[in-house]
Amino acid sequence: MAILERFSDIISANINALIDKMENPAKMIDQYLRDMMEDLAEVKRSTAGVMAEETRTKRLVDENQAEVIKYTDYAKKALEAGNENDARIFLTKKQELENVGAGLATSYASAHENAVKMRQMHDKLATDIETLKSRREMIKSKMAVAKTQETLNKATDSIASTKGAMSSFERMEEKADKLLDEANAMSELNMTPIDEAKALEEKYASQGSASVEDELEQMKKDMGL
Repeated sequence: MAILERFSDIISANINALIDKMENPAKMIDQYLRDMMEDLAEVKRSTAGVMAEETRTKRLVDENQAEVIKYTDYAKKALEAGNENDARIFLTKKQELENVGAGLATSYASAHENAVKMRQMHDKLATDIETLKSRREMIKSKMAVAKTQETLNKATDSIASTKGAMSSFERMEEKADKLLDEANAMSELNMTPIDEAKALEEKYASQGSASVEDELEQMKKDMGL
């Protein structure tokens, strides 16, 4: 199929290797992504058509097999009724259908193989697009960080004030941690203590009750059983 030949390179394409070769990944990825989306739309349409052909040929194979079974049954019924000539006619029809069925089976095998290949290409392209999207965001983030770092490197006169701000921030953070620790400690102190004696009381109180089996034996004795 022409569509299979046209998109055969999709199966072997290495999206990561392609990105590595790009001179300006941030710009080229957007364009390549648009191209891939167009390819995906075409592959999707072609895949749907190939899968529909597979379904159609499979239906013809199934219908042919049903007809073969039907005329086989008719031939048996004719023989059971003693009509050998009728049985011969049914078997002739059955053989004709079997010959047609052989061609249908071949067509279905080809359609099935094409459908599998098209689905593989569709899934491969869809996966590559998702990979490209992820890499695009990562690359753009790195470039944004690089530009920010370049700006920071030029702003040498603000280093001292930045250190002072960081120092103040750390002191505030330490104070917040101290307050949080004190609050947690107070919360623990305010918790109601567990009454251990009450818990043991319930434990030993339950040991004095007779079990069901003991009560059952006593009842049987009382009833003379």
